[in-house]
Amino acid sequence: MGKKEYTSVLLMLFAVIMLFAGCSKKADENKPLSEVEAEAEKMSVAKLKSMAMEYKDAISAKKDEIEKVTGELKNIPIAEKLGNEAKQLTAEVENLTKSVSALNERFQIYYQKLKEKGGDLSGL
Repeated sequence: MGKKEYTSVLLMLFAVIMLFAGCSKKADENKPLSEVEAEAEKMSVAKLKSMAMEYKDAISAKKDEIEKVTGELKNIPIAEKLGNEAKQLTAEVENLTKSVSALNERFQIYYQKLKEKGGDLSGL
């Protein structure tokens, strides 16, 4: 990969990171599960639905990014599959997958509490 493409990939990654940092402040994959559970216990049905939607949207965005990076990885010529670019893209997919898993754990807490309270689950 040339310097121009490498720079483009880095700029794209920076933009994605900034997007997640700015838009998904409520969907925090690092918030301890015990804290999420305690907060969910006290939330109204409307707030539970709002939080579940935040996590759903963050999960969807990360899955879209996984598909994009996986597509880039597939486009790398076989001769370069063991190179740095492929390793970086593979690591990025692994990190995004871990992130989706963490977000999904937290989403499930809000979803289950919303279900317990008889809230509207449509759209989730």
